[in-house]
Amino acid sequence: MQPNNILSSLCYFSVFFAPFLFPIIVYFVAETNVKKHAKSALGMHLVPFITVVGLIIVTIMLGFSNLSDTVNGGVLIAVGMLAVIINIYYFILNIIRGIKVLNENE
Repeated sequence: MQPNNILSSLCYFSVFFAPFLFPIIVYFVAETNVKKHAKSALGMHLVPFITVVGLIIVTIMLGFSNLSDTVNGGVLIAVGMLAVIINIYYFILNIIRGIKVLNENE
């Protein structure tokens, strides 16, 4: 195990402790190969944040709509479930990529 692999995998594992801060710091401090992983990890950490912001926007828009409460509830549940599925997918993907990078041989 090389130090670059450990640092690169920590960028992906930072989803547990500092999803935005750690990859940004590593991106500005580390070498080229590690920068690539830090940039990728940061992008993967941003997707769940964007889905939550999208869910909030949909909720606000539904609050101002003239649709029935049943339709509003159904749309909100569907969009919420989609956001949860996307967030779980990217959480698991971060763990998988962190393990792959940790096991890489250079």
